[in-house]
Amino acid sequence: KQKQNDIYGILMDVIYQHFNLFSVSLDHSEELWTITRNMVRAVQRNWQRPDKGIWEIRENNKHFTFSKVLCWVAVDRAIKVAELLQQTDPVSEWIKLRDKIKNDIMKNAWSEAKQSFTQAYHYEDLDASVLLMETYGFLSGDDPKYKSTVLAIQKELEHKGLMYRYKNRDDFGLPSSAFTICSFWLIKSLYIIGHKEEAIEKFDKLLSYSNHLGLFSED
Repeated sequence: KQKQNDIYGILMDVIYQHFNLFSVSLDHSEELWTITRNMVRAVQRNWQRPDKGIWEIRENNKHFTFSKVLCWVAVDRAIKVAELLQQTDPVSEWIKLRDKIKNDIMKNAWSEAKQSFTQAYHYEDLDASVLLMETYGFLSGDDPKYKSTVLAIQKELEHKGLMYRYKNRDDFGLPSSAFTICSFWLIKSLYIIGHKEEAIEKFDKLLSYSNHLGLFSED
């Protein structure tokens, strides 16, 4: 019963990478093309609906920014797959859908007060997952709004070199632990926006927190 709309973008990104990295048989490419078309239909049905988000927050559904961005990713990668397969018929409609989703995010996820994209539409809470806007190609690293978002999220969610996923109350109360992957996201984002020395320093420090096998705890 738990709905997470980011899964469409995760799957389509993998399919697109698969075409780029490996040779694909005709039968297999036809199967993947069928999945691609079905994924776009799923996005068309669901992208405007609230969900539980990447962190599986169990209380009320929200219009989570990361989920919306990954719906954009799903359509963007579907367009790229269509171009690779020379399946041009649906592309013009898919481009319209991709633009519609992006315009919706730019309009509803930005907070003038925070100078940042927020966790969810019309909320002021910040969320580390929004840092992935650049990684997935939604915004470029030199976009002023992305730069501002990175710095705002760092200011609000970083504590002693580690990052919270978010700080707002969830099903278990106020978050009390850092989430390791978010620290890596911040490091990459800082590097991308030009804070390279700071990013490298944080990266080296974070690597020292692994165990004797070189593994990191989730939080």
